[in-house]
Amino acid sequence: MRETAYAKINLALHVRRRREDGYHELETLFAFIEAGDRLSAAPAARDEVRVFGEFAGGLDNLFDNIVASALAALPHGPGWKVELEKNLPVAAGLGGGSADAGAIFRMVESRYGLPDDWPARAARLGADVPACVRSQACIGRGTGIDLEPIENDLTGTPVLLVNPRVPLATGPVFKDWGGLDRGPMPEGTARQIALAGRNDLEGPATALCSEVADVLALLRQTGAWLVRMSGSGATCFALYESDADRDGASGLVRKERPDWWQLAGQLR
Repeated sequence: MRETAYAKINLALHVRRRREDGYHELETLFAFIEAGDRLSAAPAARDEVRVFGEFAGGLDNLFDNIVASALAALPHGPGWKVELEKNLPVAAGLGGGSADAGAIFRMVESRYGLPDDWPARAARLGADVPACVRSQACIGRGTGIDLEPIENDLTGTPVLLVNPRVPLATGPVFKDWGGLDRGPMPEGTARQIALAGRNDLEGPATALCSEVADVLALLRQTGAWLVRMSGSGATCFALYESDADRDGASGLVRKERPDWWQLAGQLR
């Protein structure tokens, strides 16, 4: 079995309040890229996970274990041997670990089906995991696990992801959010929400990691119709009207900052 763990971006991310349980009340528009980590799995006597690829060395136990935790959360026979090609940077706002778990859910579904309570099982692994299981554009509310469908008029949109190769942990970014509710996420199609929305974590992320501002500034010079940070950073994205525009932007970023990671693709 083979699956792609599709990279996740937040086209909009509105933080409404800090909850008494320590989490934050969110409104977000999830979207996914037709690229990401790659997983393969085969039946085995017991569960086993091997990680390789460009960003395998950046995994700590938390990220490494989410694949094993996803396996443990679902019936899949005696065990699976899973190989994970880690192509997405870690702690980057792309939901890499959540996407990996989502890919496990889809592989289990293809072989055994999923239990009726799979959304709750996915949510216990992480707030982004339920959305990553389907990896389709949708709205997330609450901590991000309460999902709603969206009219997706952005399928096939050319997108460029850029990360300055600086990890940015989610916890400190949320901790530095100022607590100001700047209003709800707008309604409409995916494109309308993306254009009228915002990411309330860009400010605190930039304060903690100045490279985020550098990425945003360079992408804004490339003719994109939307430039924004994804999640809690440090990855930023730019959306374009054509593949040629995106590829030209990719060339500019490569020329100006060959040390930065980038991924050119299309929205699902």
